[in-house]
Amino acid sequence: MRIRLTRAVAFRAFHQLADRTLSPQENRTRFGWTSEPHAHHYRCEVSVAGPVDHRLPFVIDLPLLDRILADEVTARFDGRHLHRDVAPFTEILPTCEGLARDVFERIARRLPPGTTLDRVMIAEDADLSAECLGDV
Repeated sequence: MRIRLTRAVAFRAFHQLADRTLSPQENRTRFGWTSEPHAHHYRCEVSVAGPVDHRLPFVIDLPLLDRILADEVTARFDGRHLHRDVAPFTEILPTCEGLARDVFERIARRLPPGTTLDRVMIAEDADLSAECLGDV
C-alpha cells in the first residue's frame, strides 16, 4: 500500500516580473503592473508518498519533513525579495511555475530512501497556483 501525505507552509515574499534586458517601459508593456515589486502571501503544499506498514504507520517522519520545508521554503523565501535576493530567481523570473520547480528539485534531494516526492504546489494567491509533479 502506498499513501500520500501533504504538508502545507506559508510565506510572504516580494517579487516582480521584470526582464533585465528590457527597459522599465518595455517591462510595463509586457508584464503590466507585475513588473513593479509587490508582495504575496504564498502557500506551498508538498505531497510525499511511500509505503506504510502497520508497525510504523507514517510515510515520513513529520519533524524531518518540517525541517526540510523550513530550510528549503520558509527560510529561503519568507520576507525576501525573490528577484533580488534568492538564487536562481536573481537570473530568471520568479513565477509560480519556477518556484514550484525549484522547491520540487530541492526537496526531492533531501527525502529519505523509500519516500518519493509526488507534488509541489505554489499558490501566490487564491486565483493563481502552479504544480510540479513527480511524474513529469
